[in-house]
Amino acid sequence: MKMTKMLRGSAIGLAAGLLMSTAVQAQETIKVGILHSLSGTMAISETTLKDAMLMLIEQQNAKGGLLGKKLEAVVVDPASDWPLFAEKARELITGSKVAAVFGCWTSVSRKSVLPVFEELNSLLFYPVQYEGEESQRNVFYTGAAPNQQAIPAVDYLAETEGVERWVLAGTDYVYPRTTNKILETYLLDSGVAPEDIMINYTPFGHSDWQTIVAEIKAFGSAGKKTAVVSTINGDANVPFYKELANQGIKAEDIPVVAFSVGEEELAGIDTGPLVGHLAAWNYFMSAPTPENDEFIAAWHEFIGDTKRVTNDPMEAHYIGFNMWIKAVEKAGTTDADAVIDSIVGVSVPNLTGGYSAMMPNHHITKPVLIGEIQDDGQFETVFETPGLVVGDAWSDFLPDSKALISDWRKPMNCGNFNTATGKCGGKGS
Repeated sequence: MKMTKMLRGSAIGLAAGLLMSTAVQAQETIKVGILHSLSGTMAISETTLKDAMLMLIEQQNAKGGLLGKKLEAVVVDPASDWPLFAEKARELITGSKVAAVFGCWTSVSRKSVLPVFEELNSLLFYPVQYEGEESQRNVFYTGAAPNQQAIPAVDYLAETEGVERWVLAGTDYVYPRTTNKILETYLLDSGVAPEDIMINYTPFGHSDWQTIVAEIKAFGSAGKKTAVVSTINGDANVPFYKELANQGIKAEDIPVVAFSVGEEELAGIDTGPLVGHLAAWNYFMSAPTPENDEFIAAWHEFIGDTKRVTNDPMEAHYIGFNMWIKAVEKAGTTDADAVIDSIVGVSVPNLTGGYSAMMPNHHITKPVLIGEIQDDGQFETVFETPGLVVGDAWSDFLPDSKALISDWRKPMNCGNFNTATGKCGGKGS
């Protein structure tokens, strides 16, 4: 009987020890969530961002980790399924206990997860250009707002290319529709006639562009210089540009400036039909800086392929990740509230030269670049803003938002403060 009790006690003690050991091991790493589509229509763009995050985490661990602990990546695949993003975000936060999440591409995926991050008070770093009209306490927008991409691109085409007629072509979801609403208002306010603006939307993965491109060609034959401003996302871009070439539309005839076509989308496809067309971003792989050279070399070593490219959303993750590291070190904890309080004003190097800073509206400062597509799939920069541009959460060109500002510092702590009424309309959008 005594032996049985002793064995039972030893077993209980061993089990308790194993549980304590598991708990200690769980506390030995800081988990980082990676929420990017690895399958579906957006995998062409998002898979590389997952790989970039794995590289950044590996580099940070080589430096000693964070707060004396190693970082551990937790990767999930929301599979280009927008509701699944919310489910996977909740899984990362409540199940895996991640300290922060880096992810999403489309605005519909970001909108899907916003309530989850707000409810669970976790952190999302969002690395892709978007439509603005939003500022959330739990989200840090490291991609471009419209005033850091769309507006400068239109100004460039009007002033440098003499464009007078405009085709606003986009994928049918919130980012293109809101961005085009801003651009339409901006163009009309600039004196463009309503009949000189054509707007078209297509579903994700759209492949039959023959009719639409024919309409664009006809629209551009009115004797006025015409351009396409493209918010087409994902793999639909490949047949779109092919059809432009099939119908003999060259960049010198009707230039296309794209907001979602970068080096990754150009890799592995015939760039012949795209040469001379444009893209507006805040980073190009061709940026001639030591920081960029170092980043590219590290990327090629990590991925084991010197042909793999870098792109703008990768730089946004680079900036956002380093801002999070610096804010956590400043706060001395990964606690979300502490990081939110400490991150405003944090400044880190970008890859185009200089530093980007996190502003009170949870957007960052960025340069704006216009690049011309080359036959090797790279971009030649043809325009760059003389300094960094502060991301504007609320557009000055929409009546309902031009009076709004965002400032997440205390005591304001508001994402949509109305300067006309002096009141906060709520904690975010």
